[in-house]
Amino acid sequence: MKLSSLIRLISPQLSIQGKILIAFSLVTLLSIVTITGIVYVNMREMIKRNAVTSVTDSIRQADESLNIMLEEIDRLNTVVVTNRNTVINTLLSPSEEISFEWFQEQKRIDEFLSGLIDYKPYITRIAVVGLNGKVFFTGGPWLDRTVLETPMMDYMLRNGSRHAYFKPEGAMDAITVGREIRFNRETIGVVMVDLNYEFIKKTYGVKPTEDSMLYVLDEQNGFVYRTETEPSSSAPALETIVKLNERFAGSADVVETDIDGRKYIVVSRLSVSTGWTTLALIPMDSLLIDFTKMRNLMAEVSVIVFIVVLIGSHMVTTRMTINIRRLKAMMMFVKDGNLTFPKTEIKTKDEIGQLYRVFISMVEELKRLMEGIRISEKKKREAELTALQAQVRPHFLYNSLNTIKYLAKLNRVPNIEEVSGSLIELMRSVLGNSNEFLTVREELDYVFSYVSIEKYKYMVPIEVHTQIEDEALLHCRVLKLMMQPLVENAIIHGIGPSENGGYVLIRVYEENGELRIEVTDNGKGMKPHQLEQLLGEGEAGKEEESSRFSGMGIRSVHERIIRMYGEPYGVKAYSEPGLYTKVEIRFPKLTDTDNSDKKAV
Repeated sequence: MKLSSLIRLISPQLSIQGKILIAFSLVTLLSIVTITGIVYVNMREMIKRNAVTSVTDSIRQADESLNIMLEEIDRLNTVVVTNRNTVINTLLSPSEEISFEWFQEQKRIDEFLSGLIDYKPYITRIAVVGLNGKVFFTGGPWLDRTVLETPMMDYMLRNGSRHAYFKPEGAMDAITVGREIRFNRETIGVVMVDLNYEFIKKTYGVKPTEDSMLYVLDEQNGFVYRTETEPSSSAPALETIVKLNERFAGSADVVETDIDGRKYIVVSRLSVSTGWTTLALIPMDSLLIDFTKMRNLMAEVSVIVFIVVLIGSHMVTTRMTINIRRLKAMMMFVKDGNLTFPKTEIKTKDEIGQLYRVFISMVEELKRLMEGIRISEKKKREAELTALQAQVRPHFLYNSLNTIKYLAKLNRVPNIEEVSGSLIELMRSVLGNSNEFLTVREELDYVFSYVSIEKYKYMVPIEVHTQIEDEALLHCRVLKLMMQPLVENAIIHGIGPSENGGYVLIRVYEENGELRIEVTDNGKGMKPHQLEQLLGEGEAGKEEESSRFSGMGIRSVHERIIRMYGEPYGVKAYSEPGLYTKVEIRFPKLTDTDNSDKKAV
């Protein structure tokens, strides 16, 4: 829904100031909510993304650091299992303990092992254990032949062809990396290196929040490392971590999941070298605790900004609408009929100022019009009196013409009788018939009456012929006095100047559903500029002045038709100098009186 529609819906009776204030408020509120929401979502996602990136990078670096140490240990094991003089020969030696030869071997292998782990603080002990019961080690803790009966030794013998990583069940102080010692394709012992657990704790000490947890599990779902938590903490149970590890199935991924009713971001990484899986659990509430404070701060700032905008909007709208209120007061004066009122000038050049100036102009124009109406009413009363006085004039004129006609007949003057009769008919058409439309037959009768008067003006014969294509066309309705100006123009300007007389042909026909009337004379013709003047396209013609009865020329006929019916109806003229002039009328074919009256309206 549009903002303007919303304002109209909730407050149809509000003032402009109220609507502007509500519009400002809604726009501001919508902007603040939109911007705050976008910032909130983006910052929340950015914090989560940064935490995941940080933990992922830390786990990767820890894994790489651990791999470096394990690769170094693997190289040490390789040195041990490939040393025949010191290691293999000592294990194969038949000497017994508490013998000189045994002490010599012990001293020699101790020096060899000590040299390997010197300056490697991440190694707590290196030991060579023979299957024949000989045990040699450097570092701590103490180790004796009882190690042969432990699960660690069994694990090393089963998996130590290359290297094996063993984490004692429940122990969190060492990781043992071992490898078989073989001679003549037979296993004769095992070399084992214990990795200092403190280095593992430092390596995996990744905690983006205080209550974040990190677990490293081996391929048997044993815990190589886990974050130490307080007994009262809400850390997930170890069984839950094992199930979560099985869910990931050793893959690297980042998911959000609920654990014991608490939402966590879980980051998983699989070590290619060791096959261990690292799981980092980041509680969402702890991760976003600082962001929650920022969110609350943003909400407080948004409320303050909204209040400030409301106050500012009220001040601005009050300033904006003060001129509207002034203009309204002036309009109320005019509404009560007071055209003379105290004017409060509005000098601004904005739309309100323009409206004020238009209103003042309108009031002045209203005063002028009211004065004009007063004068018009006075003139109207005078005209009514004049019209009342003139009501008797047509009757007096008809009676006078009839008297002249009667006298001409008594004195046997047929020309005066004919002219008088024709004049009576013309006066009846002009003064007695108030209809705007006549039939074609009636128009032709008026034309013949006009010609019977006009022929006595000239000393040459004038013949008027008609050519009717269909008798039904005589009943079509046309505008009153539409043909007479055309015939008048043909006689005065075409045939009259000629000394040999002439004829006028009036042709009535139908074409394309239209009524066509052509008036053609064989007079002297007209030049192009005269044709332009005839229809008013050039300088104003003289037809109106020549029309003795109607006061309308050809141009007036054309304008009446165009005004009533539009293009392409109207009058067109064609002429050849010295040959002819033809004037054509295009008019709608009107046969129904009701329809014609409607169109005339």
